[in-house]
Amino acid sequence: MAKSRVQFICQACGNVTSRWAGKCEACGEWNTLVEEGTAGGIGSGPASMRSTRKGRAVVLTSLSGEIEDAPRIASGISELDRATGGGFVRGSALLVGGDPGIGKSTLLTQAAAALARQGHRIVYVSGEEAVAQIRLRAQRLGVANSSVELAAETNVEDILATIADGKRPDLVILDSIQTLWTDAAESAPGTVTQVRAAAQTLIRYAKSTGAAIVLVGHVTKEGQIAGPRVVEHMVDAVLYFEGEGGHHYRILRTVKNRFGPTDEIGVFEMSDKGLREVSNPSELFLGERHAAAPGAAVFAGIEGTRPVLVEIQALVAPTSLGTPRRAVVGWDGARLAMVLAVLEAHCGVRFGTHDVYLNVAGGYRISEPAADLAVAAALVSSLTGLALPADCVYFGEISLSGAIRPVAHAQQRLKEAEKLGFGQAVLPRGSEELGNGTGAASFQPATLTDLVVRIAGSLRRDADD
Repeated sequence: MAKSRVQFICQACGNVTSRWAGKCEACGEWNTLVEEGTAGGIGSGPASMRSTRKGRAVVLTSLSGEIEDAPRIASGISELDRATGGGFVRGSALLVGGDPGIGKSTLLTQAAAALARQGHRIVYVSGEEAVAQIRLRAQRLGVANSSVELAAETNVEDILATIADGKRPDLVILDSIQTLWTDAAESAPGTVTQVRAAAQTLIRYAKSTGAAIVLVGHVTKEGQIAGPRVVEHMVDAVLYFEGEGGHHYRILRTVKNRFGPTDEIGVFEMSDKGLREVSNPSELFLGERHAAAPGAAVFAGIEGTRPVLVEIQALVAPTSLGTPRRAVVGWDGARLAMVLAVLEAHCGVRFGTHDVYLNVAGGYRISEPAADLAVAAALVSSLTGLALPADCVYFGEISLSGAIRPVAHAQQRLKEAEKLGFGQAVLPRGSEELGNGTGAASFQPATLTDLVVRIAGSLRRDADD
């Protein structure tokens, strides 16, 4: 009789090893290797997957042909439809991640009710809450009279057998993927093998029937969806629901979408009646702005196809420490170090005896390098104690040589700034045709030194006056 093999699978990255170790060699995490057998299912070795069954021939077809159903199901919640690229695609699998209590279940309950009111069959399956708890949430949101079908179940085979009765569902919501388990794997629920096997079974159902599947995933302390990253590669779209505990808004961010643009965002405001759409997030992020304070610059950014204006705040304070502090919230710390180095090397602005604190107002997170110019302006403004013009926006990428490089979508950024009452702009040279309005009153420095000289010149003029 063949001896059964034992393998160890990392619960953080899914790496498989033949022996236990305290640290995973693939991702570097500690105490994440869990012993799992190779008796069958996903994750088993090649020997256990051998079968004498012959392959079944599938039908080959052409690209042209009639489409039976509409390609998308629009929920009517414009911010959700924007993030998904126009609605849920039939036969697709979508993964939604977010911190506990951020509002994932609230958003999906509202979306399920909106789709049910349009006549679609919606099935909501919860592995974490009882049916009574879901009904309480629906009553609080005012959607208890919608025809959403509920179930509290964790076995994948039982779920598929249940929704197979009657008309094919248009959308199936499963909350959450970490609580589901399938008979195809012998591991405990929540392990890498079970998560991957359950996701594969559900995705296979979606592709074969044309029903859209939404999987809810927990996140780790680093903000990544818990479980193997291979699940993110298996699904068609990945959305992150973000927000800070001290702020009442939430951001639904698209990080992967096979059927639409990535880096798209939808903005919501959390209230006691659920999530409310925010059609103009720039007004939300600039709502508490103090225009006369030094160290604040308004950045005109782009999230997917949407321009967003947000305030970047900097505080440069003298320090008695041997090594000054560098603290960043909402931006890349390495990017801040680069901007500080360029300011010191090419502009003569010294930060060696100062602590530097940088914050993106409202808890918003910026990832594009176009924020370099706004960060540099905020840093110089805080160091000199001079408030920047209240009606000016900034965007542009800074190179290591001190040059300011053009960025895409300059027209969209300027139009959004003009719509919110900004009359000036500082942007790189060589940008696309600017036209009238805010673009006509723009300052286009070739290097970062030009911007520093302009800010320092304003300080000297105020002193002369």
